[in-house]
Amino acid sequence: MIYDLVKPTDEILHTQTETFDFKEPPIDPMELFEDMKETMIKHEGLGLACPQVGLPYRMFVFGHHLDIENVVGVFNPQIVDIPDGKKLRYTEACLTYPDLYIDIKRPDKIRVRYTTHEGVTDTIKFDGLTSRIFQHEYDHLEGVMFTKVATKFHLHRAQKYRKLILRKRKRVKT
Repeated sequence: MIYDLVKPTDEILHTQTETFDFKEPPIDPMELFEDMKETMIKHEGLGLACPQVGLPYRMFVFGHHLDIENVVGVFNPQIVDIPDGKKLRYTEACLTYPDLYIDIKRPDKIRVRYTTHEGVTDTIKFDGLTSRIFQHEYDHLEGVMFTKVATKFHLHRAQKYRKLILRKRKRVKT
């Protein structure tokens, strides 16, 4: 099943999610993983968190929408370490805010712990783009949108650029 994305004003996007209970799952974890994966692929994303589709669960998927065999399901994630503390600025996008590209500064390397849709818990290190995507989706589970993580300067610049994109797109359609 492909879920609909909620609007940016939906309260669920600004609320911390509930721990996913594997002992008494509110929904079959395999089914949730497959539905979230399908939804992310349909929207050509690199990640998708449950709150973005109106679900209160502490779960997200990430990977490349063209490499569907390697999409990862992440339940109850924790960022357990930021090894070197080095932060890099990189442009991010979000399926909740189409055409909004914001420069965000985040740690380049993280060590995380999470459970897969099969119930296996693992601790792993991520860096580069994978680290960034993980942190972006993790923020969704905390009720934090990337528009709140950005500096005012970078958010304002991104909003101006978005207006320009939308104006050009409108001209092309007419």
